[in-house]
Amino acid sequence: MGLFWKTYKTYTDEQLMVALGKGKKQALDELYERYSQKMYRYFYRMLAQNRTKSEDFVQDLFLKLIEKPYLFNPKYKFVSWLYSIASNMCKNEYRRHQYEWSVDSFVELSEFVQLPNTLDQKLFREYLTKALATLKPQHQECFTLRYEQGLSIAEISEIMEIPEGTVKSRIFYTLKKLAEHLKIFNPSLSP
Repeated sequence: MGLFWKTYKTYTDEQLMVALGKGKKQALDELYERYSQKMYRYFYRMLAQNRTKSEDFVQDLFLKLIEKPYLFNPKYKFVSWLYSIASNMCKNEYRRHQYEWSVDSFVELSEFVQLPNTLDQKLFREYLTKALATLKPQHQECFTLRYEQGLSIAEISEIMEIPEGTVKSRIFYTLKKLAEHLKIFNPSLSP
């Protein structure tokens, strides 16, 4: 079993889904290892930092993979398909609960923002959190997928089921608004 398990580590995500479709449960273990933390962070950001709900959503997401692996088309990228499912889960949740975005919707963005010292980082995160909370959920989602999850414009387009131009426009708008809110951190922009 140990040797068989190690072979799954070399599989691509797409190959793992094909194996899962053939009943190889170890393939799910490998996908879970690769994506559970990323998906938790995604849900955590998109669901107003609700830890319990985020954990539940990760479990539900992987349960969907187990129940319906045949829905995956191996001609497409697994990661885009996975985020599409996650995005739809969040949209359904927003509709169910008419989610209110709070100032605390985004925290711990130091993964992609590095400032000279801890105090500056904490202050920057505070300002960034407040600035992001003023944006619509679709702008927040584009920002999260692009700058936290590191996905391409094409992948975001596929996940959100919108044209690439719309993704670029939303990211441009989001960065413009964030720049306005965060100009205190770039003295060269001040008059």
